[in-house]
Amino acid sequence: MQTVGATDIERRVASLDIREPRVVVSGNFATPWRLLAIVDRALERYRAFVLNPQRGWPERDGLITESPFIGEGVRRSANVEFLPMRLSLVPRLFASSRPPDVVLIQTSSPHRGRVSLGIEVNIMPAAIHEVRRRGGLVIAQVNPQMPYTVGDGEIDDELIDLALEVDEPLPSPRERPVDPAAAQIGENIASLASDGSTLQMGIGLLPDAALMFMHGYRHLGVWSEMISDGVMGLDRSGSIDPDRVITSTFLYGSPDLYRWVHRNPRVVMRRTEVANNPARIAEQASMLSINTALEVDLYAQANASYVRGLVYSGFGGQPDFVSGALHSRNGQAVLALRSWHDKSDQSTVVPLVSDPVCSFQHSAIVTEQGVASLFGRSQSEQARSIIEYAAHPRARDTLANSASSMGIW
Repeated sequence: MQTVGATDIERRVASLDIREPRVVVSGNFATPWRLLAIVDRALERYRAFVLNPQRGWPERDGLITESPFIGEGVRRSANVEFLPMRLSLVPRLFASSRPPDVVLIQTSSPHRGRVSLGIEVNIMPAAIHEVRRRGGLVIAQVNPQMPYTVGDGEIDDELIDLALEVDEPLPSPRERPVDPAAAQIGENIASLASDGSTLQMGIGLLPDAALMFMHGYRHLGVWSEMISDGVMGLDRSGSIDPDRVITSTFLYGSPDLYRWVHRNPRVVMRRTEVANNPARIAEQASMLSINTALEVDLYAQANASYVRGLVYSGFGGQPDFVSGALHSRNGQAVLALRSWHDKSDQSTVVPLVSDPVCSFQHSAIVTEQGVASLFGRSQSEQARSIIEYAAHPRARDTLANSASSMGIW
C-alpha cells in the first residue's frame, strides 16, 4: 500500500487505457467521498457501480451509475441503470457481466499489516478479488475514524495499490423518537420472538422499535444484513447469548456504535455471499426476519422498491432473508409496516400491488393494528387475517369488498 496525494491518484486514474472504465465504489454510509471526487475529475467517461448512493453523489454527462439498490443520491437521476436482483447474487456480476477496473474503498488505519473495511463489507471483498485478478486498481481512503471490524472485511494492505489519508467522522442517522404507532408495531413484533431466537432486522425505525421490546429475552442471536444501535442495546441488556457471535455485513449508527464494534470479536462482518445466503440463513435456529415495505396486498405480496411506478430503492436482502427464515427450524419471516400512510392519506394494505413485488409468502404481517398470521392458512383465510388484524379500520370495508370481487373471500 503506497500512501500518496490526490494529484498522484488523479494522474494514475487518468492514465487508464480504457474508454469507459467501471469503478466499484463502497456504498451505503462508507462512501470514500474524497476519492470519488478525484476519480470523477480524472475520468471524462466512466461507470460507477455502487449500493445505495447517498446525497452528494456526482451527476453529470459521461457518468453512468449502476446500482442494485437506489439511494437518495440518484433517485431523480436520468443516468442510472437499476439492476433488479437479490443482494446475495450481486457479487457474481463482478466475475461475469460487470467486471471492475477500479475499486474505491474506505478503510480503517492499518493494524499489523491489514486494514478493515469497517462499517461496509457487503459486496466489496468480491469486487477487490476480481479487480486484483484482472490487474486493476484498488484505491483506499484510509480514515482513522473508521472502526476496525473483524471478519471478511480485513484486507492485507498489500492488496491496496494507492492510499489517501483522510481523517473525518463517519455519518450517523438523526435521532427519531419512537411514536406510539411505531412502539405498538415493535411490541407486536417482539411478541413473536422467544428465548434463543436469531434476529435479522431491516433498516429503519420499526425494526429498531422491535428490539426495544426484546430486552427480556435471553440467548438471542443476530444474523443480519445490517445492524445499528438497537443490537448494541440488546447486547448490553444481556439478551444476546455471549457464546453466539453477531453476524452482519454493514453497519449504520451512532458514534457509540462505531466505538463498540471497533476490534470487537463478538461482531463479525461477513461478505454478502455469506450473510445473505438463504442456505446459511436457514441454518440459524428460530430465525426471525423483520423487514419493512411500502405496501402489501391481500395475497401477502410486498412492494418495498417502487413509488408511483418509479424505483425508490431495490430488492436488497429482503427476498434472501424471507426465503432463508422460512426454511429455518421454527423460523418466521415478518413484514412490518404502518397500516396507514399519513402523507398520501392512503392505506398501505391494498387489494393488489401494482408495482413489482420484492417478497411474498411471509409468516405474518405486523402493523400497529395487530399481527396477521399467514403461514399455513388458505388464500381466503390469509386475506381475512390481513384485513382484520393488519389493515387500518378506515380501509377494512373497501378491502373486504375488493377481496369479494377478486374471488378470494
